[in-house]
Amino acid sequence: VLMGKTTIQISTELKDALNKMKIFKNESYEEIIWDLIDDRKELSDETKKNIAEAEEDLKAGRVISHEQLKKELGL
Repeated sequence: VLMGKTTIQISTELKDALNKMKIFKNESYEEIIWDLIDDRKELSDETKKNIAEAEEDLKAGRVISHEQLKKELGL
C-alpha cells in the first residue's frame, strides 16, 4: 500500500539501467528498486555468514599468511 509518493531525479543512464532490469513490461521502477533492496539485504546476510565462517577458520588455525601462500604458489 502506497502511503505517499515523491519524485526523485535520476540520470538517463540510471533510468536506462532500470529499464533493462525490468522482468515485466509494466513493472514499475518502485518494484525494481524494492527488489534491489531485498537483494542487498540477502547479500548482507550472506556476507555476515561468510565473515563468521572466516573468524571460525582463523580461531581454528585454518589460515595461512599472504607470504606463505605466495611461497606455495612460487611467486
